[in-house]
Amino acid sequence: MDKKERLVAAIENGTVIDHIPAEKTFQVATLLGIQGLEGPVIIGNNFASQKVGRKGIIKVSDKFFTDDEISRLSVIVPNVVLSIIRDYEVVEKKTVVTPDVLRGIVKCNNPKCITNNEPMDTLFHVVNKNLRILKCHYCDKEQEMENVNLV
Repeated sequence: MDKKERLVAAIENGTVIDHIPAEKTFQVATLLGIQGLEGPVIIGNNFASQKVGRKGIIKVSDKFFTDDEISRLSVIVPNVVLSIIRDYEVVEKKTVVTPDVLRGIVKCNNPKCITNNEPMDTLFHVVNKNLRILKCHYCDKEQEMENVNLV
């Protein structure tokens, strides 16, 4: 057996989410609704990684995530690597980055914010990507992405 043999089986078509910090692997699976999919899903966790120490990997057959789903992912696990697979080949590979604006993804921590009292989408501006700070468009409250709740 070759030493470089894959620890997780290849998929024909779909998406691979790699370099997930191990402690967030199952949170990512839940966030993306993977348990509700009909096609095969492979979840691996606690693999050695030079990039994040211990990592998780999720392979989802026949599923290509929307920009909205990827934006939600970026709040929980920025910098994961997303690979699009077609016919067993990687046709696109990108690092997930948090967009400048998050609409309808994060709940405002201010109980008096209009978004918590009226039926409307939240809107946040990312004011510092390195420190992962968001600012509510409506009430100006800042919050750290590590402490947010998703809508």
